[in-house]
Amino acid sequence: MTELSEKIMINTIKRLKKEKNALILAHNYQIMEVQDVADFVGDSLELAQKASQTDAKMIVFCGVKFMAETAKLLKPNAKVLLSQNEAGCPMADMITSKQLEEFKKEHPQSTVLCYVNSSVEVKAESDICCTSSNAVKIIESLPKDNTILFVPDQNLGTFAAQKTNKNVIVWKGFCRVHHSFISVQDIENARENFPDYKIIVHPECSPEVFNLADIVGSTKQIADYIAENDKVIIGTEIGLIAQLRIKYPNKKIRSLSDKAICINMKKTSLRDVFLTLLEENNEIIIEEKIAKKALKSINRMLQLS
Repeated sequence: MTELSEKIMINTIKRLKKEKNALILAHNYQIMEVQDVADFVGDSLELAQKASQTDAKMIVFCGVKFMAETAKLLKPNAKVLLSQNEAGCPMADMITSKQLEEFKKEHPQSTVLCYVNSSVEVKAESDICCTSSNAVKIIESLPKDNTILFVPDQNLGTFAAQKTNKNVIVWKGFCRVHHSFISVQDIENARENFPDYKIIVHPECSPEVFNLADIVGSTKQIADYIAENDKVIIGTEIGLIAQLRIKYPNKKIRSLSDKAICINMKKTSLRDVFLTLLEENNEIIIEEKIAKKALKSINRMLQLS
């Protein structure tokens, strides 16, 4: 992509946004070229809140499919487009609605709390939704004697259970990036080589990792921490780290693992955003019956957030 063609695409995106009354939302893990053309960049909770508040007739979502589905649930009258149709979430694929139905049968009278990183069909079979930002708060809001089925992320569910002392039964799903590419060895190396740095990690990391960190937080919580602190080592997908290094060039920010790359989040290019906005392709369509049920779990989350 030449510099000229990139400029043309950026200028065209700006023009089309005005003409079509479109809002571009991008997750923190997107490449910087995509983040730069977005109207808002944030974590899953922030993006859901932004989608629910917009008056835009069109939303172009730069993230993965479940995020665009959430935007469609919250703004059913808006035309919601996923900027890269092949951008999925392996964690979300680790549980189906049928599997959740069986899980519920094994644990009757339980409350099903589903992580936002799940399909719309799974959300429809859940009682309430959460993000990594508010999972602890949501669990704390539930009755003390409730048994909670947490799907699909075993690590976030375990972290929230530790923080709340609630009875939480986790599904054995996980984020491959945080679970497999950020290790105890990474923590030990960081302690040895940078003893005066604080280590903050995402709760999608394994318990062995997050129990060794100084702080555990969502992407927004990590960003908020960086705003107030220097000398920080971050354990999450590298897209957020790239963003923070640009925003705070004088801060000492290191990545706990340079292997923490989400291939799906990196599938979206500037050209994808340009073509999606131009051609209005990759529209998110959700069956009305499923949408109605799934929206209840999302709305319960937003009310408590």
